[in-house]
Amino acid sequence: MSRELGTVDHGRLLEAFSVEAQLLADVAHSASPDSPVPTAPGWTLNELVQHVGSMYQLALGWLREGRQPAQWQRDPLPGQPVAEFYDAAREELAAELSVHDPVTRAATWWPADPTHGFWRRRMLHETLVHRVDAENAAGTGEPAVPDDLAADGVDEALTLYFGHRLTTMGVSGTRSGTVGFHTGGHSWIARAGPGETEAWRCSPPEADTADAIVTGPPANVYLWLWGRVPVTMVHTDGDHELSAQTWALLRLATR
Repeated sequence: MSRELGTVDHGRLLEAFSVEAQLLADVAHSASPDSPVPTAPGWTLNELVQHVGSMYQLALGWLREGRQPAQWQRDPLPGQPVAEFYDAAREELAAELSVHDPVTRAATWWPADPTHGFWRRRMLHETLVHRVDAENAAGTGEPAVPDDLAADGVDEALTLYFGHRLTTMGVSGTRSGTVGFHTGGHSWIARAGPGETEAWRCSPPEADTADAIVTGPPANVYLWLWGRVPVTMVHTDGDHELSAQTWALLRLATR
């Protein structure tokens, strides 16, 4: 059970999680908690930070109980500021992730990766996407996403959410077809249609055989798949309805 399913190694994932979680903490402590989040409509910065803290607590439940916890701490303690609730969960999860060999078995919600490494990757991308949200809410400038992490996030969005989560939800597309993706030196195909959704990493020539092809810088493709940037931030060739279907299906999978 030593292979890594992502495109970056587990050490990089753990290091990046710590960096991204601290960046989010910095925004939480410095910006107005009532700031609206333009990339996550309906949320304030305070609500976003509380959500991430609750996701850290959920991950801790999975890791410690060996299954999906029936209950976990979703809210701050009485009188506890949301930023402090987040900080406590962040520190606890960082410690838990660091003490386990990432290739050892752990309970997860993805049968393809029942390891502690799954949680390093999942919590990194949970944090990174919402760090971008938080910086947009705070108006601190254009958020930066490292290319290697963005490419890995594309892989996770396609293989975990599009290829697995939609199937468990019983959701599929109305049109049959394939969408190829090229970014960061990697390529993928996502296939959807009535009763099927799947995605896999592939060679560039294989991706070029798809009905639609999406290309762009890694950060743009990553944030587009997560619904954080407009469609104009990526380039699409071929059947635009199929690429739009992929985007819409991911909105259901990642909500």
